[in-house]
Amino acid sequence: MGSTTHACSQRPFHEIFSLCFVLFVVKKEFLRTAKTGVYYRQDCNPITSTIKETKLSTCKAKSEAYKAAGVDIDLATNLLAGLKSRISSTRRPEALAPIGGFGGLFRIDLSRWRHPVMVTSIDGVGTKLMVAAQMNKHDTVGHDIVNHCINDIAVQGAEPVYFMDYIGIGKLRSPLYEEVIGGIADACKAQNVTLLGGETAEMPGMYGNDYDLVGCITGIVEEEQIISGEKIRPGHIAIGLNSLGLHTNGFSLARKILFEQAGFTVNSTPDELGGISVGEALLQPHRCYWPAIRKAMQARIHLDGIAHITGGGLYDNVPRILPDNVMVRFEAANIHAAPPIFKLLQKCGSIDDQEMYRVFNMGVGMVWFVPEQEVGIALEICLGEGFEAAVIGKVFPGDGSVEIVF
Repeated sequence: MGSTTHACSQRPFHEIFSLCFVLFVVKKEFLRTAKTGVYYRQDCNPITSTIKETKLSTCKAKSEAYKAAGVDIDLATNLLAGLKSRISSTRRPEALAPIGGFGGLFRIDLSRWRHPVMVTSIDGVGTKLMVAAQMNKHDTVGHDIVNHCINDIAVQGAEPVYFMDYIGIGKLRSPLYEEVIGGIADACKAQNVTLLGGETAEMPGMYGNDYDLVGCITGIVEEEQIISGEKIRPGHIAIGLNSLGLHTNGFSLARKILFEQAGFTVNSTPDELGGISVGEALLQPHRCYWPAIRKAMQARIHLDGIAHITGGGLYDNVPRILPDNVMVRFEAANIHAAPPIFKLLQKCGSIDDQEMYRVFNMGVGMVWFVPEQEVGIALEICLGEGFEAAVIGKVFPGDGSVEIVF
């Protein structure tokens, strides 16, 4: 699935200063207070110990009527209450207490950032959610959406700082809701990202028993350190960082091949998968590559271009960052760490190599472009952060295209 990113630079000091206090007002379903961890809903007035009993009764009457129509606004509040410690644990110092509970507040630390540029990206998990439903396992999709979004801004050198989610669902239910939000919170905490808030839309008649999950990430990068790809030159080396599986792309084709054509179920264990089930292989989480990027930036490696390999594979994602006067030649034989799910898909679907690399990441979740003399230290950093990595290609004079040698 593609994503859209936006970056805006706030250069003059007075503009930055204003930005810190105007701060990003976003429609929300819940917000966390700085001290108590209380959640505020927009469905009715905030329920706290200071609300008069008459107001509470009115709100209760309204919610009972809404519940009869298929929307239980009290259930979401109750379920969120059980998650408050996990959500609160994601809070960074820059996150401020809500004023009124309608917008998320986040202060830019001007003592740290000199020329901050905000980078934002939004994306969804897609039909991987249908596999999660078949497996009745929803905790990993929270990691998927957070990690996917972080990667989309990390490729520009941005440090992720806060995240917001949207869940659209036909019928809100437990423990699905807690698993999804809990997974989001855990993934945010792992990368020091504040889960600033979100929206849960219970819409009977629209989603049936299914749900949709969307996330929006915001990060900050120094203007002078933006990674754009414009510095990629002939002679640069392409380093591929391994993926754990399909990540969050290609599931419409994968489900058609495995479930309709091959007749597998999520519990099937074909020999090609080495003992794990089809469902387990498909639900392998989207990796977050930010720790390796951060370490490489701290080491002052010349990361002159980074591509997040999502829908469209190497063919479509790498050209997004290439200058018009270069091309990249990848060697498929050098991609050694591809998970076995890809071979199973190709075998069962009778798909040729070129289409496989056009639809799927084929074991490469991210590509770094570095000068040849820095390949060794770049590979060392990747390995040190837990990522298998290898030289998989090289940059040549060209027209902004990608070639894969099979």
